[in-house]
Order: sequence, then C-alpha cells, then structure tokens
Amino acid sequence: MPQKVRIIGVPMDLGASRRGVDMGPSALRVAGLQARIKQLGIQVEDIGNISVKQPEEMPIGEKRAKYVEEITDACKDLGTAVEKAIEEGWLPLVLGGDHSIAAGSVGGVAAHFKKGKKQIGCIWLDAHSDMNSPETSPSGNVHGMPLAGILGYGVPELYDLFGYKPKIEPQNVVLVGVRDLDSHEKKFIKKLGVKTFTMREIDERGMREVMADALKFAMDDTDGIAVSLDMDFVDPSDAPGVGTPVRGGVTYREAHLAMEMIADSEAMVSMEVVEINPVIDEHNRTALLGVELVLSALGKKIL
Repeated sequence: MPQKVRIIGVPMDLGASRRGVDMGPSALRVAGLQARIKQLGIQVEDIGNISVKQPEEMPIGEKRAKYVEEITDACKDLGTAVEKAIEEGWLPLVLGGDHSIAAGSVGGVAAHFKKGKKQIGCIWLDAHSDMNSPETSPSGNVHGMPLAGILGYGVPELYDLFGYKPKIEPQNVVLVGVRDLDSHEKKFIKKLGVKTFTMREIDERGMREVMADALKFAMDDTDGIAVSLDMDFVDPSDAPGVGTPVRGGVTYREAHLAMEMIADSEAMVSMEVVEINPVIDEHNRTALLGVELVLSALGKKIL
C-alpha cells in the first residue's frame, strides 16, 4: 500500500463532444475521495486543479484535432505536477476530465523514470483504445488520441511532450476491457503489437486470468506501471455517468478484482480516473464507484 497519495484535478472538457466531464474531479471529491483514502491509513493531500481553459473562451482550432493547443498546454502543466509528485515521494492520483489528459499524466510519469534510465508499463482500462490520429479520427476529438501519443504517434503536440517518444514501449502497454474500436485502431493495435484483452476474452477466460497476463506484460522489464482508468471500462448499468458509454462492459465485481490485483502487484506508480460526467449520472453513482475502485487499487481489502 502506498504511504502518500497526492490528488491532482484536471477539469478538462476540451477533448470530447459531449460536455460535462470537467466536473468529474469535483464529483470524485464530493464522493469523499480524500477522507476515504485517509481511512486506509495513507497520507493524502489534494493540491487542487490544473488550470484548463473553457471551450467558450476560444475557437476549436484544427478540426481534425480540436483544441489541441489548449489541451497540450494543460498536459504540460499536468506532467510537471505529476513528475514533481513522484520526485517528492507521492503517488500521483489524477482526476479527470476527459481522457486527453493521459498524454500529460502518463507522460510525466515516464519522464520521471527516464531520468533514471528506467521504463514504465501502462494498463489502460477502457472501452476504447484511444489510438486515433488527426488523419483517422472520425470526430477530431482529442480524447480518442492520447494513447497513440504516448506510443509516439498521432498528434505531434502530444507525442513531442517532454522532448522524446515513445513514452512507453508498445510491448509494455496493455488494453483491458476494449469493446469499441475504429477500423484504423484495429490495424494499428496489430501493427504495434499492443497487448489487448477485449471483453470477449474477459467473458471467456475471466478477469483473474486476464489481469494476471496484463500485469505480466506491463511489468516485463519495467520499473512500475501507470494505471489509466476510464470509467466507461465498467458497464453503464453500474457506471451510467461517463463521457462515451458502451454497453457490455465489466461488472462491478470484475472492476474491483482488476483493481485489487493491481494493488497486489505493488507495481502501480500512478493512477488516473477519467471521463466521469455528472450531467448524465444518477445521484453521483459513477463517482462513488470511482472512489471505491481507487481504494481497491490502493490496497483496500474485503478482509
């Protein structure tokens, strides 16, 4: 169990078409995140939110990668904050916002480890792969592009963050829970050799076997793993308030098992929770579940 957790909010609402995920950090805080982490005996501090511009303040810019300059600016600030947290002995817990923030959060973790000539892995828990580029994206929404940037492709502004690419080698990135891919993403995943566990594999093999393999790949010759949790990983019946809901996701208990196995690995060096949209949620159910899943990832056990 980590000894110190630093909460960093990123009210990002620039990477998607549907508005509302900028309230995700507040929803998680209202759900008692800080107090619940303290109950585990972990020291926790909340440093507030990274400054993010509002869509109303500016034109969308490049239509194939909307608001990319503003998203990049926020990601730079986030990456700096994440890197500083790790250097000071804290585990960064990033609250989104849409998933475009991962370019900054995961990039910041990778940049810290690169200073010591070390590499990290990443477990990407999501209904989508987020591996589009401006040329392939059907919407131009940057929240569908951050993992491509982390792998050194897609949006130049994102993959050039912190001055090098890729942030993580493809063989150490693992997708879990995927069930909605664009045709280009399918080809790209196969081309790069990114380990991908679809919902069919979870159905057939069970979450325990899938997560055991996912952790093995992410931890292979790395010095820690960044965990990126898009709440649409969970089925909308349990997580209705998400940016891009897709039927057929993991169950409540499968999601907890995934987090518990991550905690058991003792390899997690950062975590982010993204795409909570209180506007379409039911009595903050999705944020409350998000808090529970964070606790499981931090080491909370049933017994």
